[in-house]
Amino acid sequence: MFVDASALVAILTREAGFEALTEQIEQSSEPITSALAIFETATAVCRKKRISIETAQQDIGEFIKAASIEIVAIEPRDGHAALIAFARFGKGQGHPAQLNMGDCFAYACARTRNIPLLFVGNDFSQTDIASATA
Repeated sequence: MFVDASALVAILTREAGFEALTEQIEQSSEPITSALAIFETATAVCRKKRISIETAQQDIGEFIKAASIEIVAIEPRDGHAALIAFARFGKGQGHPAQLNMGDCFAYACARTRNIPLLFVGNDFSQTDIASATA
């Protein structure tokens, strides 16, 4: 499964339901994420917890290691798939999902690897991506 920033933020800030997300990751044979998702996570955790970016980065790194989440490189095929995702579901495209750039890349990384996406919120549920919680 690809772990989106929204799931990482929910876990690290202990939002409602974070335990179920953690369990989903623990049950996954090969959870992955990307540096872009980690960037998005760090900025959100920094803002929500009112901590430094360095502290947020350390917390994320510790969780990623403990959860055995692999950080995968974003490949050219992911960039292409992210553009397709933007054209179909992106902000300003008239679709209710209104995916931002980070969302488009999370969608693309899951799609190109044919794996489900672990996420929080309603944006991805309005697309055709397979949910890891379904």
